[in-house]
Amino acid sequence: MDLSDRISRLEAVEAIRQLKARYFHSCDGKDPDGMRDCFAAGPVDIDYGALGRFTDREGLVRLFTQLGCHPHIVEMHHGVNPDITVIDGDHARGTWSLHYQQIDTVKQTVTQLGALYDDAYVRVGGEWKISATRCKVTSSVMLSIAGGVPSVLHAGAA
Repeated sequence: MDLSDRISRLEAVEAIRQLKARYFHSCDGKDPDGMRDCFAAGPVDIDYGALGRFTDREGLVRLFTQLGCHPHIVEMHHGVNPDITVIDGDHARGTWSLHYQQIDTVKQTVTQLGALYDDAYVRVGGEWKISATRCKVTSSVMLSIAGGVPSVLHAGAA
């Protein structure tokens, strides 16, 4: 691989890291348009387990808006440990670890999840987009914070 190819691959990896960061920031910022823009416009394969499976980005955006875009839902998505492989100039794959926390001030609960993302990326018009993603929850804990004394409602591997 010559220097130009190596630089192109490094630029692709960095662009994909920034794409995933925009996705997480859009989720935390309750920005459905920003989230939508992270996914390819055509058919996609989005598998979020118990939350649903979607063949277009609009289905995911509708669910996100319904569940997460409320002032009483406070979220934090931290994507770490990216492992990105550029397949060719327009295709890549990546895995990420997720640390997620949600505070629901109405239900007075705190939920923490660990999860793994397995993503496929495609470059469209010079921009990288998510074309497929699978998010598998690996650990979870839900706490009640009602009355000011935390208590465990659920803790487990998934």
